[in-house]
Amino acid sequence: MSTPGEVRVWHDEEGWGVIDSPATPGGCWAHYSDVAVPGLRALHRGRPVELEWEPVEQDGFGFRAVRVRPRGEEPYDRPPRASASEDGTAYRSTLTISFDEPPT
Repeated sequence: MSTPGEVRVWHDEEGWGVIDSPATPGGCWAHYSDVAVPGLRALHRGRPVELEWEPVEQDGFGFRAVRVRPRGEEPYDRPPRASASEDGTAYRSTLTISFDEPPT
């Protein structure tokens, strides 16, 4: 589902921001990897966008963008990433630490 929105804030150095739209009360969290433009994928405060989103908790927001396209720009297609609704998770990472056996 696509809805019009407006960028509330964008953190270039961190690669994420918040987009407001009537369909996502409280704001929609967005990551730079979901901005559908070639090259540097950054947005600016106040920029009108077309927003595709999913209802999932992300960093204190009840919605997460799955695709953001600046309004008036041609769509840029790239391989889709798995959504939280498909695998039941938000962004997640793991770390495994293993230790060598001490010398005898």
